[in-house]
Amino acid sequence: MDIRQLETFVHVANFKSFSKAAEKLYITQPTVTNHIQNLEKELGTILINRSGKNISLTDAGNLFYKYAINIINTCEMAKFDLGSYKGRVQGHLYIYSSSVPRKYILPKILASFSKKYPEVTYTISNKDSKDIINSILEGDTDFGIVGASFISNKLEYIDMVVDELVLIAPNTEHFNKPNYSVLTIEEILKEKILLREEGSGTRHILLNCLKSKGISIDNLNILGYIEDTETIKELVSLGLGVSFMSKRGVLQDVEIGKYKAYYVEGLELKRKFYFVYHKKRQLSPLNEAFKSFVLDYIKKQ
Repeated sequence: MDIRQLETFVHVANFKSFSKAAEKLYITQPTVTNHIQNLEKELGTILINRSGKNISLTDAGNLFYKYAINIINTCEMAKFDLGSYKGRVQGHLYIYSSSVPRKYILPKILASFSKKYPEVTYTISNKDSKDIINSILEGDTDFGIVGASFISNKLEYIDMVVDELVLIAPNTEHFNKPNYSVLTIEEILKEKILLREEGSGTRHILLNCLKSKGISIDNLNILGYIEDTETIKELVSLGLGVSFMSKRGVLQDVEIGKYKAYYVEGLELKRKFYFVYHKKRQLSPLNEAFKSFVLDYIKKQ
């Protein structure tokens, strides 16, 4: 039984796609198919139902899946422990994070982790909270840092830090109140608003808070939906509209007068950032080491 065949089987099972598994493993789709067929031939049973575009595990596939995971992780654990024994732990971590924690929380964690494991390398991807959750549930990644929680019995959310949203507005005579003073909801509803994309933790918190006040997205004068926070900041500074941003992400710009920042009366726009992981999935040794490190780091804060 070839370990590469097991890895291919696990990726196909997680992604429910031969093409996505091929992309993840950097091999061709025919190679994926060949690995699965050879594995099924050796085991004498069908592991994967192939019905058009729909892919699912057979009963035998579901039974074998946990053994495949354990075999792969046992091999990885052996490599990890031998590396630790030799004083060298190597590997590559894929970390998904929403924009604010990626800039202001994750770097400190990685700096500490790198001191302990200097030969581990990283790929850090910026995704919104909803996309990160979907990636974990679909098996594309094991954990991430998000700014909103979405209910699932498969996920564990660990509180990291508390963040607060503020309204940022053009630094013009129209907004003549001092920074961090209070505007009314009625004043905000008159302004053109630049809103984050659907799936953003910032947008999720804002709309839920407005909904509690009887205000729907249809009541807002929305100028545009924008994924990138830096683009939104630039548009606000140019006078195109107002937006809601993490307070910790705008402090320096407000200090130099790029735009102004306000609280909104009646809106409690505080949120938590979470380290989220799949609580029913056995992780690779390196991913488990990183998860344990992050959980310990959070406890010490």
